[in-house]
Amino acid sequence: MPASSSGAFPHQHDDPRGLVERIEAQLRDRITEAADMAGLKLMVDLRQRQGRPAPETSSDADRREFEQIVSNLLTHLRDAFSGELAADQRTEFEKAEDAQSKPADKLLAGQVFLARRLPDYWQRFEAHVAEYEHARLDAPGSGSGWLSKLFGR
Repeated sequence: MPASSSGAFPHQHDDPRGLVERIEAQLRDRITEAADMAGLKLMVDLRQRQGRPAPETSSDADRREFEQIVSNLLTHLRDAFSGELAADQRTEFEKAEDAQSKPADKLLAGQVFLARRLPDYWQRFEAHVAEYEHARLDAPGSGSGWLSKLFGR
């Protein structure tokens, strides 16, 4: 009979990462999931407003559009949060981002840094996402139908 780990979280007993690394990985996964969900909602809303069909999982073009929307959202979050930080926090934030080499990893590393340090991170995250969604949906050109053109939207 194989030995089983006991305890509340047996799946973590074989994880060689330390507690801090596991927490950061879980935060990264949660932030990625939240950004993906917000990006998908925005993509669907934009397409609906533009009279375009819903995105399809089998479409490479839709996948690229989705990835661009999420990247733009994460960039907006970075800029919004960065503007709210004190100088010393901003320096630490930028240092956390600079520890990564890929642009997408930098954006996520910055959000993980913020989530670990700001007690109201998720409330602010949601507010910044809503702000971004409204800006994108209200932007000129977000509607392509004749009514949108008639009313200057």
